[in-house]
Amino acid sequence: MRVEGVLSRREFGGAGAALLLAASASGKAAEAADALYGLIGEIKAAPGKRTELLGYLLEGSGEMPGNLAYVVAEDAVDPDTIWVTEVWRSKADHEASLGLPQVTQAIAKARPILAGFGARAETRPIGLSL
Repeated sequence: MRVEGVLSRREFGGAGAALLLAASASGKAAEAADALYGLIGEIKAAPGKRTELLGYLLEGSGEMPGNLAYVVAEDAVDPDTIWVTEVWRSKADHEASLGLPQVTQAIAKARPILAGFGARAETRPIGLSL
């Protein structure tokens, strides 16, 4: 099933594999793995506003240079919680994405229905298993 704004497993795997193969070909596989940057974050929507917030998150996730994966998921227990998992080529790519017009517009739309943020973790992705 293909969800707009979300990479399929095949596309995600292909992007990661292409990155790792390109790095291996140039003898820089370890450097490429070290450069990958990941985030996992919990976002709380105002009561009853999760579906609307999901729409804004997906709307702003179009073309984001350096983004290898952007997964938006509903929490299975809390009806107002969303989890976002991101994989980037680098931390700099992630930081640059925050200035993209579609991202700043999505943030502006989402702000009134945000109830807060929960757990957040920065990660260093080291491989893909699909």
